[in-house]
Amino acid sequence: MAEERAHRRQILKEKRERGEIPELKLKPVSPEIIDYVENEIIPRYAAFDKAHQESHVRMVIEQSIKLAEHSPAMNSDMVYIIAAFHDLGLVNGRENHHKESRTILEADEFVKSHFTRKQIVTMGRAVEDHRASNQKKPRNGYGMIVAEADRFIEADTIIRRTIQYGLANYPQLDRAGHYQRTIEHLNEKYGPKGYLKVWVPWSDNAKNLKKLHVLLTDKKKLEEIFNRIFDDENE
Repeated sequence: MAEERAHRRQILKEKRERGEIPELKLKPVSPEIIDYVENEIIPRYAAFDKAHQESHVRMVIEQSIKLAEHSPAMNSDMVYIIAAFHDLGLVNGRENHHKESRTILEADEFVKSHFTRKQIVTMGRAVEDHRASNQKKPRNGYGMIVAEADRFIEADTIIRRTIQYGLANYPQLDRAGHYQRTIEHLNEKYGPKGYLKVWVPWSDNAKNLKKLHVLLTDKKKLEEIFNRIFDDENE
């Protein structure tokens, strides 16, 4: 019986992916969750470097909800909170920010009053597992969602965030130094042998990562993109 149910679920999933039946939608996020995040959580990102400010957390929230729509059994409020809290640990530095973010989420009084202990543990693990350098698969589906959302792969966005982080943390570097650092980072993280893993194979990230691999072989185009964004960030 269990095998039969699993088989039916797989058939439905394949039909949805082919567009043969309407995609199921998540239950809307609760207004009180949105209000709390808007008023108490997102403003905290203003204190971080430009690569991790409001635009970034809003992108991760948006992408997380979009990805979660393929798994309608997920709790939309949990998805929203995980995405909102995922980088709050940067307040204590970058090195262990994923662990610090989990601590902040699990200690939050609003979160504790709106979710069960089991849900909070699930969300905490998801936040801790989101980091791109983490080579282990996230421990739950929520972790895979936020990790994938945080890995939004689009060349201009990635290069801009890399430059922003470099300008904020390596002010001693000149243009050439920032270019070298950017290329090294792109290859280390996004290159064919890079450490970044795509956890949701049907996401846009999988195909966009292949496009980025091609771009990394085109030195002239890379330089043009870097110079345009570098000048923009230094205006």
